[in-house]
Amino acid sequence: MTTLTTTPRADGFRMPAEWERHDQTWMVWPQRPDNWRLGGKPAQAAFSAVARAIAEFEPVTVCVSAEQYENAYERLSHANIRVLEITTDDAWVRDTGPTFVINNGGEVRGVDWAFNAWGGLNGGLYANWVRDDQVARKILQIEGCARYRTDALILEGGSIHVDGEGTLITTEECLLNPNRNPHLNREQIEQSLAEHLAIDTVIWLPHGLFNDETDGHVDNFCCYVRPGEVLLAWTDDAGDPNYPRCQAAMAVLENARDAKGRQLIVHKMPIPGPLHASDEECAGVDLVAGSQARDPSIRLAGSYVNFLIVNGGIIAPSFDDPKDAEAQAILQRLFPEHRVVMVPGREILLGGGNIHCITQQQPTPQNR
Repeated sequence: MTTLTTTPRADGFRMPAEWERHDQTWMVWPQRPDNWRLGGKPAQAAFSAVARAIAEFEPVTVCVSAEQYENAYERLSHANIRVLEITTDDAWVRDTGPTFVINNGGEVRGVDWAFNAWGGLNGGLYANWVRDDQVARKILQIEGCARYRTDALILEGGSIHVDGEGTLITTEECLLNPNRNPHLNREQIEQSLAEHLAIDTVIWLPHGLFNDETDGHVDNFCCYVRPGEVLLAWTDDAGDPNYPRCQAAMAVLENARDAKGRQLIVHKMPIPGPLHASDEECAGVDLVAGSQARDPSIRLAGSYVNFLIVNGGIIAPSFDDPKDAEAQAILQRLFPEHRVVMVPGREILLGGGNIHCITQQQPTPQNR
């Protein structure tokens, strides 16, 4: 594997939109007992269901530790699922895996962002993240993809969404948080994003969803559904702590122009819940110094926006909530040529994210 000293933009590479064709989707097997309850067994069942749902549309590769290899291999038995032994710290491949970039000549490369577990020693979610910071490099080496490493920029894949036509959406709450890149200002971060993803316009939403322990990842709050159109998590309840966040985001989106000069069409997606972990669910999580505490009083950042677009399908979370059916109907209306598959997302949410957070798409080279 070659680690390049140039940038993707300089080399003619760009980050494609999620709806562009994929070669496969990557996942990582959950087992960390201070994040996933009961040794990760309920989460493993949930991740398996997600992997099998994706595998009906495209190949899936799941990274698994040596001690969990046999268990995962048996649970993930499917012709379209590959199981590889890769050591990690946790299972959020959207944030630890590479962001793949493509050119017009049929080549795929990867951006390996520096990673500090969502805040390092200033609010990070666990104390040692060395193996998670190696995940992108390992995946790129397995795939034979050249690598761009951003030692000077800490960033997680869940903190950005692109339209594939020059525009990126993110949140100030995350990318401007002093626990990520205190040495960089907004303009410097924009310049780095432009160079590594070949984007020209950054739309900054003030915040992400309330209580999102990633410091407001945009993929849990607002996403592109096609160029010029976004889907925003929404509540009309003025007493909901998400209400001012939704209002502030809408004000930005309504006044924004993308890289093509378009005004955005904003679709609304209801927020489920409010959802909370039960006493029993919290009691099943190991207590480890430096790891995120689990408490029934803390509202969970549940969101239907945290879905994955795959080849011909939409894999979205359900929460056994009255809004599940409405969410599915909205997604089917917005993606009429895709089949919407709802997969139970509560166990993933208990760990701090959802389907988009636990997946990373690898695009198909453009000449195939």
